[in-house]
Amino acid sequence: MFKYLEKYLMEPMTKISQIRLIRAITAAGMASIPFTIVGSMFLVLTILPLTMPFLQGIWDATFLKVSNVYMLANKASMGIISLYFLLVISYEYTKSIKIEEDIDVNPITGMLLSVFAFFMFIPQFVNESGFNLLSDPEKGVINGWAIGGDGVVRLSAIGIFTAILTVFIAVNVYKLCIKKHIVIKMPKEVPSGVANSFTALIPAFFISIIVFLIQGILVSLGTDLFGIVSIPFGFVTNIVNTYWGMLLIMFLIHALWIVGIHGASIILSMITPIVLLNLQANVAGSNIVFAGDFGNALAYFGGSGSTLGLVLLCIFLAKSEQLKAIGKASLIPGIFQINEPVIFGMPIVYNPILVIPFLLAPMVGSTIGYLAISTGLINKIIAQHPWPSPIGVGAFIATGGDFKAVLAAIVSFLASTIIYYPFFKLYDKKLLREQELNK
Repeated sequence: MFKYLEKYLMEPMTKISQIRLIRAITAAGMASIPFTIVGSMFLVLTILPLTMPFLQGIWDATFLKVSNVYMLANKASMGIISLYFLLVISYEYTKSIKIEEDIDVNPITGMLLSVFAFFMFIPQFVNESGFNLLSDPEKGVINGWAIGGDGVVRLSAIGIFTAILTVFIAVNVYKLCIKKHIVIKMPKEVPSGVANSFTALIPAFFISIIVFLIQGILVSLGTDLFGIVSIPFGFVTNIVNTYWGMLLIMFLIHALWIVGIHGASIILSMITPIVLLNLQANVAGSNIVFAGDFGNALAYFGGSGSTLGLVLLCIFLAKSEQLKAIGKASLIPGIFQINEPVIFGMPIVYNPILVIPFLLAPMVGSTIGYLAISTGLINKIIAQHPWPSPIGVGAFIATGGDFKAVLAAIVSFLASTIIYYPFFKLYDKKLLREQELNK
């Protein structure tokens, strides 16, 4: 089984994770976490009376009087999240090209060229007696710019996929110009800031022409880049948002872990745009299960594999000295969703006994969370919580203060502990026999 996973899962996923654009998307996802968490905290503060009605009077007299002010933190994070992704992806992608191909590109210039291109893709056009900016005030579209509750609609999560494609186009045009020396060279005496601005002049011109051509062709066909990008990514999103799609993601994350690859960093980086888009859709009224940080909120506790229950079993029931020691050392990190000590110290990696519960526990936890949200037993996820949140805390924050979500998290945790128990006993007996033989 391990050889099969190494050949057909680890090798291709490792190759995918090394693609420059994927690495840049991963960096963007990580960089956006603090802002999405802070923005979500203020959103939770605003909607807390919906889950705890007894607070409504107090909130009306206090927080809600100034909610338009503090909710700017949410609008400036989730409301323009695609801009965060655009900036980080373009910077990291250009920097990778500079280092790995030894091409004299400037990451700041690559970033600015990407912003330049992205904002030219945002306005909406109609092809009526020529290309005209769409204006439909009833739908919130003014001079081509769609305005929603958080500001410019296309700067929100729906723009992340277009931002990724825009970066690919803009940075590669810039790279090609530098590589082929199609730039304006300034004398060495000219300050670097001035020289860089002139270096970007010709790439910016070519990028403009490319954007004009793309927009012209697509608008003639009754769509634009946002509409085209939404087709393949919408298809992937629809698959991910199903129960089986969610289970597949959980399986891939943990299957990579058991052969020593950080499955969460690889798989979750690829689907971060999707779960952020789902999160924003839930805030707007949808009821999508797989949104935000669903895994850390409801599916697994103690880190990937839901190993917190295993840690507690080691502390209270283990007879072998090895498991007792690992359990005690792993408790505090496990409470805060960190479990590398368990994965590599127990170990779970390449361990045929613990592989099955490591794969099974988070899938069962995901099923419990999926059923709880889809049946309306608990609120949908509408906020991004800090991933190191202890069991129940993350579920409470993510669902906007729903105490029933805490119970769902506890049920999921208990289920994972029960799943681990027989395999823990088997492994503990094995280690105990080895311990006695080595005395």
